[in-house]
Amino acid sequence: MTEPIEKIDATDLVIRALTEHEAHLFHTLPDPGLVGRAYLGHTYATREAGGEYRPEWTWVALRGDRVVARAAWWGGPDDTEPKALDWFDFADGEADAAVRLLRTAPLRAEYSLLLPPGWRDEPAVRAAARSRIDAATAAGLTPLVERFRYEWTTGDGLPERPGRLEFRPEPDDAAIADVLRRVHQGTLDAHDRRTIAESGVEAAVRENLEFFHWFPSPRAWWRLAYTPQGDLVGIHVPAHNPAGPCVGFIGVVPEQRGHGYAYDLLVECTHDLVSHGATRIAAATDQGNTPMAAHFAKAGYPVAQEKIDLV
Repeated sequence: MTEPIEKIDATDLVIRALTEHEAHLFHTLPDPGLVGRAYLGHTYATREAGGEYRPEWTWVALRGDRVVARAAWWGGPDDTEPKALDWFDFADGEADAAVRLLRTAPLRAEYSLLLPPGWRDEPAVRAAARSRIDAATAAGLTPLVERFRYEWTTGDGLPERPGRLEFRPEPDDAAIADVLRRVHQGTLDAHDRRTIAESGVEAAVRENLEFFHWFPSPRAWWRLAYTPQGDLVGIHVPAHNPAGPCVGFIGVVPEQRGHGYAYDLLVECTHDLVSHGATRIAAATDQGNTPMAAHFAKAGYPVAQEKIDLV
């Protein structure tokens, strides 16, 4: 049971998007940096100022000239709609203003709350996380899944290839789609499971392919994996997102599960990215996907952050 959102007098509250020359107002809300982008040391800046954010996708709740709540949505350079809600913060006692801000802004995207590992063990961090989750939930978002975020660097050591599989490029998207349909049978991924439950397997396959193509890295990097006898095992997608190299996707078809092949795919994906110049690789998996989490640990990927996805 969550704590109730604190009620406030909303008569003097103004909610609106910022303009370019007002971007400095975003920084006037104090943030101790316990959770979210500030916890990672990230700073807000508009694209015109050399950052990643658009003023029309940045909304604030104001009392006079004082910012009491703020939200900034993010999208890639070519995106016409935001991909994620990156920033969501509010002053003490202004949770209701934050709820009204999310309800008022005409923007919808998944909110990923970034958290330090073991965040529940720190009372101040736990309280900061809980307040944001409660406000986002009151505004209409639903917690979907908790995830581990990993960051591998060359200092963690390049894992040795097991040598059990053969990897081949597959230029045909229809063939990739066929593999994804099989991978989605019994998947442990919460996002894919949600899409399948709401819209069916084909919708999940389309989402995956659109996501793979959204990456600015080359399509030619995608690989299918086979046994030496020629039996399909799965797919891995080494990629770059706008922030840098990442493990885009790992999937094993149902009949090949139970052999630890996801580890082989992860190792090959890591080697491929390093061969393309990566010295740092980001990745993530659901905390409930314990086999994949174990593979990341075995491959030397340390948990850098935890996160909670709200949809």
